[in-house]
Amino acid sequence: MSIDYVNFGTAGVKVSPMALGLGFRGQFDRGEAEKVIHTALDSGINLIDCANVYGFMDDRRNIGSSEEVLGKALKGRRDDVVITSKVFSPIGNGPNDSGPSRFHVMREIERSLTRLDTDHVDVYIFHGVDDINLFEEQFRTMETLIQQGKIRYVGVSNFQAWQVMQALEVQKRINAQPLIAVQNPYSLMNRTQEDELFPMVRETGVGIMAYSPLGVGLLSGTYKADEVPDESTLWGSRRKGTIGRYMQGRAGKVIATVEEVAADFGVSMPQVAMAWVMSHPEITVAISGADTIEQMRDVVGAMDVELSSDVIAHLDYVSAGMRAVLDGNPTDIPEDLD
Repeated sequence: MSIDYVNFGTAGVKVSPMALGLGFRGQFDRGEAEKVIHTALDSGINLIDCANVYGFMDDRRNIGSSEEVLGKALKGRRDDVVITSKVFSPIGNGPNDSGPSRFHVMREIERSLTRLDTDHVDVYIFHGVDDINLFEEQFRTMETLIQQGKIRYVGVSNFQAWQVMQALEVQKRINAQPLIAVQNPYSLMNRTQEDELFPMVRETGVGIMAYSPLGVGLLSGTYKADEVPDESTLWGSRRKGTIGRYMQGRAGKVIATVEEVAADFGVSMPQVAMAWVMSHPEITVAISGADTIEQMRDVVGAMDVELSSDVIAHLDYVSAGMRAVLDGNPTDIPEDLD
């Protein structure tokens, strides 16, 4: 596979247009998770997305275990891989166990570096937004970490376009390195980012890391309308009993259309869904949440799938207006799409 590496947003560092995310929603074995990472790297992916809260199982005792696995998997390969990690989300119940404060960020970078067994994180990302009045404190802190050599670049996640612009203004005012990318959800199931984030990106050059490009697995081909999800899957365990609402209405139509396109092209549903996301010039990187070697080997094929303009237009039409469908409120299918 020949990969066209791209600039990571406004930065000069080159990354693959697909990253592996280490949320591991359906993988609970550290050895297998390490093999998934190796499979991604061997395929040419050089960007691994992590966070200080990512771990196996939804259990605070396992917080940080994804970083530990990544550190082990990168033995002898660290210099060729771009690592992102995140800080902000709760890691405990203490008053300083979350958020963007200098206290929390300075403490958490040390913990992440220890788990990753490295001396720096390439892109350190704020995992959410608290109070824009804290922007000066949090971005001064990031600049300190850059000066200390503990991080190389800054990013944000789950920021709205106006918040990204506000952050850039603060960074400019305090003479700090500007953020290079924003990590937000984007897929055929949720096209919210097109409203304001896409225009902002076209104006500033900031990159978008698209997470949940398969609509939290709904476009993976794993789930069928007339089948109860296996208990080993996300929608058969932590989201048990909720998938039925997404297999009807507009959401169901999108899923069915992706399946039809995949069959016509002779490829998989994940490859179609990922290829559609990566077809947008505003998207720098699409993050795969592959949990298994088989899923990883399949989804990387999306980088070789070129959807025609007619197919993209058809997918655009069927999914037009999809907004945050995963919150449990899929809209109805318009009559002309029935």
